[in-house]
Amino acid sequence: MSTAIVVMGANGRMGRTISDLIAADTAFTLAGLVDHKDCLAALSSAVCPVADSLACILPQAPGAVVIDFTAPEVSLASARLAAACGQALVIGTTGFTEDQKDELRTLARKAPIFWSSNMSIGVNVLVKILPLLTRALGESYDIEMVELHHNRKKDSPSGTALTLGECLAEARGWQLPDVRCSARDGIIGERPKAQIGIQAVRGGDVVGVHTVYFMGPGERIEVSHQAHSRETFAQGALRAAAWLAGQKPGRLYGMQDMF
Repeated sequence: MSTAIVVMGANGRMGRTISDLIAADTAFTLAGLVDHKDCLAALSSAVCPVADSLACILPQAPGAVVIDFTAPEVSLASARLAAACGQALVIGTTGFTEDQKDELRTLARKAPIFWSSNMSIGVNVLVKILPLLTRALGESYDIEMVELHHNRKKDSPSGTALTLGECLAEARGWQLPDVRCSARDGIIGERPKAQIGIQAVRGGDVVGVHTVYFMGPGERIEVSHQAHSRETFAQGALRAAAWLAGQKPGRLYGMQDMF
C-alpha cells in the first residue's frame, strides 16, 4: 500500500522536489498540495486537491502524512493542526526557537510528529560518528565548523550546523549555547579552550556544505558533508513519512529513531 502525502509549501523548491519524487515512486501518492494563495495558479494542473490552507486539505486526505519544509511559524501551525486532527506530520524546517521546539514536543504527544534539521542520511550518520571522534582525539584538539548555503537561506547558523555542534559539545561535556562562537572581529584575545566556532557563509545556489575541523598539535582533521541536490533531503523526508505512518503519538521523533 502506498503512503499518501500532503505537501506544504508545494510551490517552493523543496515542495516541488518532493512532489516530483512522489510522482515517480509508486510507494507514495500525492494527496494534497498547500501553498500561499498567490502560488495556487502554478499548482492548478495538479491531480490532487490544492488549497491555501492545510485545514482545507486534511478532511480530503484522511490518513495522509503531511510534509512541511516551510518556516518555523508555518510549521508550528501545521503541528497544532496535526495534533488536533491526530494526523502524522514530518517537519524539515529549521530556525525554531527553543520555546517552539518545546511546543513541538508537547504537540507530539497527541499526533505522530517527526522533526529533523537535516533529512540527509549522511548527516545523521555524522551525528553518530562525530562524538566518537571528539572523545578519541581529546581536549587538546580545537573544534571549529564552517557551513555554506545558498544566498536565500534565512537562518544562520544552519539547523544542521547547530545539530552537529550540539553533538560535538555534548561529547566534551558542554552545552552548545555556552561555548558557541559565530562571529570574531577585532582584538579578541586568545581562543578559549571551551569554545566551538560555527561560521556561516552564504552565496550562489549552494545546497549545503558542512565542514568540521579538529585542530590539534601538528595536525588537522577535516570531516565534510556536501549535499549535491535537494533530492537528498526530499528522499529522507519521504522515507521518514513512510516510517512515521506506522508510529503512534508520544514524543517528537527524529532521524535517529528511524535508523
